[in-house]
Amino acid sequence: MSVLILVVDDEPDVADLFRQQFRRDLRAGRFALAFAHSADEALARLRVPGEETLILILSDINMPGMTGLELLPHVRSARPEVPVIMITAYGDAETRRRATECGAAGLLTKPIDFAALREEVERRLAESGRAA
Repeated sequence: MSVLILVVDDEPDVADLFRQQFRRDLRAGRFALAFAHSADEALARLRVPGEETLILILSDINMPGMTGLELLPHVRSARPEVPVIMITAYGDAETRRRATECGAAGLLTKPIDFAALREEVERRLAESGRAA
């Protein structure tokens, strides 16, 4: 069984950026990346059982329609075992507080520190028994 990381972001270039940053891991089959371009799309994806084990959700906060912060309680209710890390251009204390209160496992600011994100992914892979 493979493991999956779901990235939720309305920006179209985000998928290419993540694929490029994790290309070696993806080629090696360590995990798969899936992308949702809206909170509604992410929720639909969570409702459909897949063959992969979802180990992490990365969600932008500012999206049209349902925001990442509004998405968070729905994800926590549907999949409480899956950690959600919020991504934002605004890493101020208020945003951090709101994300934590809504159940986020962490907060990354843009531009994304992919070294820090890689550490988080490695931690989640180890917890799932899929570490290198």
